[in-house]
Amino acid sequence: MRFLIYISQPYSIPIGKPLQTEIEKRGYSVKWFCDEKETYNALTADEPSLYTVEEVKAYAPHVVLVATNTVPDFFSGIKVQIFHGFSVGKRKESRGHFSIRGFFDLYCTQGPSTTEPFKELQKKHRYFQVVETGWSKMDPLFPLESVAHEKPTILVSSTFTERLSLAKNEEAVLEIERLSKLGKWKFMAILHPKMDAKTVSHFEEMQHKDFTFYNTTNLIPLFKQADVMLSDTTSAITEFALQKKPVVTLNNNKPEAYMLNVHHASEIEAALQKALSQPKEVMEALEDFIEKTHPYTDGDSSARVIDACMAFLKEGKQKRKPLNLLRRYKIRRQLHYWGL
Repeated sequence: MRFLIYISQPYSIPIGKPLQTEIEKRGYSVKWFCDEKETYNALTADEPSLYTVEEVKAYAPHVVLVATNTVPDFFSGIKVQIFHGFSVGKRKESRGHFSIRGFFDLYCTQGPSTTEPFKELQKKHRYFQVVETGWSKMDPLFPLESVAHEKPTILVSSTFTERLSLAKNEEAVLEIERLSKLGKWKFMAILHPKMDAKTVSHFEEMQHKDFTFYNTTNLIPLFKQADVMLSDTTSAITEFALQKKPVVTLNNNKPEAYMLNVHHASEIEAALQKALSQPKEVMEALEDFIEKTHPYTDGDSSARVIDACMAFLKEGKQKRKPLNLLRRYKIRRQLHYWGL
């Protein structure tokens, strides 16, 4: 059995790694392919890669695991959507998480809140299957562990989307800097990999003994160290919340009941203080959210994904997908490939 992990951005590498581990554990072959060439710079020798369309065609994968929105139709094998994030309401459903682009045979969903809409879409379109597996990226988060701190630890995260970004809010950044210098809390900060260099540089300059900036896409070790997240509208919020830890958000685009959402920088300190006390209503809302979003805490989502792929292949029934001529043309142009 030959598997191909297909990604665009470096932040998808932690999605593919647990899948690679599971595939290799079963004795199958696995390779990586990036449709953004600079992403190869973030891969290491531990992620065996194919660099050209010709190499992929020679490899002839049976399964293509896709952590982006599109995939070349001319790659062999079933196309499996494994998602590159949680749905956080940044875009309309027709353009976002639940957009059906006509490329996939199988969707491996993260939990009931994604499975149910995709099951309805399956009934409508009838050329793909939907299996709830949990999300591979979350496997290293479990089992949950408690970490003792000298000081409560706040993890600051931010999207790069200008209108939603905490890091682009000058008052919020000044308030974070002020709070970090009070000495009562420790701060860690991460930014979206697409964040502009000027903002990244500013966060690097903010560092001191109680404020550390991490330029990484491997977020789970940082999630485990933090007690509370301070963020805006980003899928990292959902990933962090699966630990049953509270989240404070600034002007979240679609605030959930488990979030302590504020609208002004001046409200951040009180909200963080409240979050650290783990209010009963917040913790109950967190439990409900986790049950709907990603109820799997066994760290075996990657195994369920591979099981779903094998079951699909065994069934052997692939329905014809839409022609998708424009999208196929765009992929060929992107990859400079015109073979048939």
